[in-house]
Amino acid sequence: MSGEKRLTALLGSPVAHSISPAMHNMAFEELGIDCHYEAIDVDISGLEAKVRELVDKNVLGFNLTMPNKQAMVPLCDELSDAARISGSVNTVLNDKGYLKGYTTDGRGFMKACEDADFHPLDGKMVLLGAGGAAASILVQAALDGVPEISLFNRRGASWDKISLIAEKLRAETKCRINMFTYEDPKDLEREISDAVLLTNASSVGMAPDTEASLIKDERILSCGIDVYDIIYNPLETKLMKQAKAMGCRAVNGKLMLLYQGAAAFGIWTGKEMPVEKIKKALFYR
Repeated sequence: MSGEKRLTALLGSPVAHSISPAMHNMAFEELGIDCHYEAIDVDISGLEAKVRELVDKNVLGFNLTMPNKQAMVPLCDELSDAARISGSVNTVLNDKGYLKGYTTDGRGFMKACEDADFHPLDGKMVLLGAGGAAASILVQAALDGVPEISLFNRRGASWDKISLIAEKLRAETKCRINMFTYEDPKDLEREISDAVLLTNASSVGMAPDTEASLIKDERILSCGIDVYDIIYNPLETKLMKQAKAMGCRAVNGKLMLLYQGAAAFGIWTGKEMPVEKIKKALFYR
């Protein structure tokens, strides 16, 4: 890294596989911004020390990925509404040592829906999963004005956490949030029947278990619902195949990754990432 370039970074473990350095460095170069992005392998045990080190180096900002998103929350001086409600931070802006935390995963999802010509603001969304990605999507969708969200997940620790998030959203937004388990298949069939979007925000169907799907009977997709699967490995999941077999439009999570990065880029620089060039160079090779 040139001594003149200002640093941005990704903090997580593992991070060697991340496409973020290529994406952000291409954007910096394209716009003539004197910054550099690098991936730094650090877990929760070393996070606070690494953050202090980066602030001392006058880092412009940084991203967080697993396992650090929740651990970053108490290290921030200020949180965006989405980060506060979700209890998760994936983007930090450093303003002379004052750290403001954001979560851009949900923003990336909503922008990717727009790119796919999906319209979650027009009706109910069914959301599968209750982990970190699901929480970010739930929060941003509610803040953006999705009128109703029916969330499905197994009971457990993630269920308890997302139940608290749902309570906050009911108090702070107009979104109607319904919560279900998978115990009665008729619940899922009923909620899908009058929804405009089905979103899989769980890891079910991700490689190597590519033959898994939370939809056991694809006929419940015959209503023509749009399907968004945030998984991008494989590029076409079993859920997507089921949806297409029933005549539904279905997309993977590849562009959610691009657009959450673009949102972070905007927070740091105040400029729009050249997403079309990056899309062609890195996402559709």
